[in-house]
Amino acid sequence: MSGSTAGATGAGRTVPRGRAGVFVSICAFSFLVNFGRIAFAPLVDYFIRSGVSPATAGLAATAVWVGSALPRLPTGYLLTKVARHRVLVGMGLFLAAAAGFTAFSPDIRVTVAGALFVGLASGVFFIAANPLVSELYPDRVGLAVGLRGMSSQIAAVTAPFLVSLAIAMGSWRISFRALAVLALALTVVFVFALRRADLPTAGVEDRDLLGAIRAQWHLVAAGVVFVGFTGFVWQGVFNFYVTYLGAKGIATGPANTLLTVTFAAGVPSFVVAGRLADRFTYLSVLLGILAGFVVTLLAFTLVTGWVAVAAVSIVMSLIVHGLFPVADAYLLDSLPDENRASAYSGYSAVMMLMQAPGSVAVGSLAEFGLTYSGVFRGYAVVVGVVTVAMAALARAGRLPTGE
Repeated sequence: MSGSTAGATGAGRTVPRGRAGVFVSICAFSFLVNFGRIAFAPLVDYFIRSGVSPATAGLAATAVWVGSALPRLPTGYLLTKVARHRVLVGMGLFLAAAAGFTAFSPDIRVTVAGALFVGLASGVFFIAANPLVSELYPDRVGLAVGLRGMSSQIAAVTAPFLVSLAIAMGSWRISFRALAVLALALTVVFVFALRRADLPTAGVEDRDLLGAIRAQWHLVAAGVVFVGFTGFVWQGVFNFYVTYLGAKGIATGPANTLLTVTFAAGVPSFVVAGRLADRFTYLSVLLGILAGFVVTLLAFTLVTGWVAVAAVSIVMSLIVHGLFPVADAYLLDSLPDENRASAYSGYSAVMMLMQAPGSVAVGSLAEFGLTYSGVFRGYAVVVGVVTVAMAALARAGRLPTGE
């Protein structure tokens, strides 16, 4: 990766100035955009209790994730014309507008539209931010993307509490008003950070979206297989987590607490996995994560009792959440400068579409009469087959190594 640098060290090396401020701003953006995505999930039950039909209430939660998937390829194309940091400035302004639109929506239909807009902002963010983060710190890609991912995970853990606090203060809209104000303020801070920084120039030759995807299809396909199938399974597991624990005899209150603990366990995983990605080969870490997820998912279907379920859930969360920063580091560190953002957007778009039906699949299989334990064990077998296949390809030298 290339980039402009300034400021000599004692050893004669040059160190870029001002990148820490840009990176911290991106991490703060990461918290805000993921808060916007997650905030609609705890509102579904509130909307239903307020008289909104379950289908319409669920549409709000669906719209934000659809919105997050839709702009990924278009953003990849936009990045062939506009610098990453400029796209992020526009994203910040759009997020502020989308959150404000949602906060002042007069009815549920407008709220659903607001959810879609918030999701669109998040999709733009991840495609523009992740390549930039990897280019800010090319020697510590794993740690950099891990810290960025940890900021998103903190939002996932805290969003239900913050939304509940807003409701307790009188209105769920308070949370989106705060999001709008914070997004606007952070955009201003980000602009000032950009002016003080020596930014990388790694993406200046990335000008052909489809050409980049074709040129790097083998690496894109490897990332999609690693993350797409596993993400599909994880979506189904965590969205039916509370329901499944009810089938195990654990009441809703303790089950919700366990779900929060499970997500919280994923917070340090992003940094730990990022550091492992910097120290060991990407493929060995990815295969280890998939194997660990298979073992813990099978164990999850076998254990009973609050303590045992909690222990397995924490370990499973630590393992599976490490997949995302390592996969990002694998792709972003391996893709050449002239293809990075474009090829990454192709990977991200396909991966998101693969993950999205995970919950619907669990519900549909349950309606056909399968038990949740049976579904999850079947899911574990699928990931196990993927793991063995990818390990065989890696051993035969058929997978990009990322080195």
